[in-house]
Amino acid sequence: MATIVSANARSAPDGAMLRSMAEKIAIPLGAVLVSALIFSLFLLLLGKSPIDYFRLVWTGGFGTSFSFQNTLQRASPLILAALAFAIPAQLGLTVLGGEGALVLGGFAAAAIGVPLVQAGVPPILTMPLMALAAMAAGGAWMSIAGWLRHSRGVNETISSLLLTYIAIAIMNFFVEGALRDPASANKPSTVPVGKDYMVGNIPGTDVHWGLVAGIVMAVFLQFLMSRTTFGFAARVTGGNPRAALAQGLPVGFLVLACTAIAGACAGLAGYYEVGAIHGQANASLVAGYGFTGILVSFLARHNPLVIVPVAILFGAIDASGGLIQRRMAMPDATALVLQGILFVVLLVSETFYGRFKIFKQPAEAQRT
Repeated sequence: MATIVSANARSAPDGAMLRSMAEKIAIPLGAVLVSALIFSLFLLLLGKSPIDYFRLVWTGGFGTSFSFQNTLQRASPLILAALAFAIPAQLGLTVLGGEGALVLGGFAAAAIGVPLVQAGVPPILTMPLMALAAMAAGGAWMSIAGWLRHSRGVNETISSLLLTYIAIAIMNFFVEGALRDPASANKPSTVPVGKDYMVGNIPGTDVHWGLVAGIVMAVFLQFLMSRTTFGFAARVTGGNPRAALAQGLPVGFLVLACTAIAGACAGLAGYYEVGAIHGQANASLVAGYGFTGILVSFLARHNPLVIVPVAILFGAIDASGGLIQRRMAMPDATALVLQGILFVVLLVSETFYGRFKIFKQPAEAQRT
C-alpha cells in the first residue's frame, strides 16, 4: 500500500507539470490561430485572399535560402529585444523601455567607436569596447526605471515608456548636433565606423553574428533564471513581492539587476544594428524592434529559449513585407495590423489560464 501511495505521489506532480506545459503551449497557439482567422476576415473585407497572403509570408520568409537568411537577419535584434522584456517580466515587471535602451545602446556604440577608429585603435579592441559601451548604456538606462519602481514606487510601465522617448531625443540631439557627420546632408548621422570595424557575417551565410549572440544570450539567461538561486529568488519575488521581503530576499537588488540585464540585452541589439547593419548611428535605429520584442516575449510566455523560434517567425513576417507589397499591392503596414491583432488576442488569452478542465489536475490526484 505504501508503494502505491508513493507511486501516486510521484506521478501526480509529473502529471500536473505536463498539464501545465500543455496549457502554456495550447493557449498561445490557440491565440495565434484566432488571430490568423480575424486577420483573414480583414483581408477578405479588402478583397484579398488570405491563402495567398500566408503563402507569400511562407515564401518570403522561408521559401528560399536568401529569404531564410533575410528572416534570420531580421530576427537577430528581435531575440535580444524580446529578452529585454522577458527578464523583468519574470520578476512581475512590465518594462516597455527596450526600444529606448536599443537606440541609446546603438548611439553609445557609435559615440565610443568613432573616436577610437579615428585614433587608429585596432578593430580587435574597438569592437568589444563598442559592444560593452552599448550594453552599459542600455543597462544603466533601463535600470533607471527599476530604481524608480523600487525606491519611489513609480510605475515601471509608464517610466520606461517615457524614458524611451527621452533616449530617442538624446540620440537625435547629438546626431543632429555635435556628433553629426558633415557629409550626412539628407539624413543626419554620426561618422561611419568604417568597413574594417563592421561585424562580419557567419561563414557561408549573409547573416551577421548578432544572431549567434542573441541565441547565446537566450541560453545563458534561461540557465540564469531557471537553474540558479538568483533566478529562483527572482521568480519568488515575481510571484509575491511581500512574501519575498518577508523571507529576507533582496528585492531591490533583484529589480535593479533584472532591469539592468534587460537593458544590456537591448543595448547589445543596438550595437549590432550599428556595427553590422548601418555602420553609424542615425534615425534608422528607431525601427520598432523594442516594441515588437514585447509581442515576441508574450507569445513565448517570457521563456528565453522559446523566444528564439518566435522571433524567427516574426522575422519571416517582416521579411515577406516587400514580396506581399509587390504581389498583392498591399502596404508593408499590413504586417503591423497582423501583429496588432495578435497582441490584443494574446492579452485576452491570458484570462483563459486555469479555466479549462482538460488542463486541471484530477480531483483524485489532488486528494492523494
